[in-house]
Amino acid sequence: MASTPSPIRLQTRAVVRSLLAQTAMQLFAEKGFDETTVDEVAAAAGVSRRTLFNYFRTKEDLALSGLSEQGEVIAARLGARPADEDVWVSLRHAFVVLDEIEVSPENRLEIVSMLFDNDSLRAGHAEKQARWTDLLAPLIEPRLPASESRGFQARAIVGAAITCLQAATEEWLRLRGSTPLFDLYDTAVAAIRTSN
Repeated sequence: MASTPSPIRLQTRAVVRSLLAQTAMQLFAEKGFDETTVDEVAAAAGVSRRTLFNYFRTKEDLALSGLSEQGEVIAARLGARPADEDVWVSLRHAFVVLDEIEVSPENRLEIVSMLFDNDSLRAGHAEKQARWTDLLAPLIEPRLPASESRGFQARAIVGAAITCLQAATEEWLRLRGSTPLFDLYDTAVAAIRTSN
């Protein structure tokens, strides 16, 4: 019978995983995703290729790992918002986590460009963001008026908010970061909420 990993061991694993992902993202930003090999990432992180694959299944996982963690942080932030707050306002406050990631403006542009310019990463990015719906919709559902379709409505709201975030990110990238991401997000949400 397998033993359950201790909290310290799990925390250590999470720290190592985060450091490996940060190392990979720095290399990807500098050299490009396709031009960077897994061996180069492992060497830069001071681990073997085998160790790297103990933490990540693929090179794409390395590039996208932060999205899963961000989803959990966004969910925690959303869960801490006042229960009577407008759901769109709560989602906006939760998404701001993405703007708090410590990275230079230049590196942020490089990383986002990499995610959107590579077909496999773009698909993985969309898939990870779709999983955010599973995390966020249950937190939105209790805030909506009671009805048989409340769960569906919560998923629709979260899906629309994520789509607005995606559209804002694409526009932010097109503008090379000259307009703040969340100004663009607010514009996208306003377009949805005011359209007939």
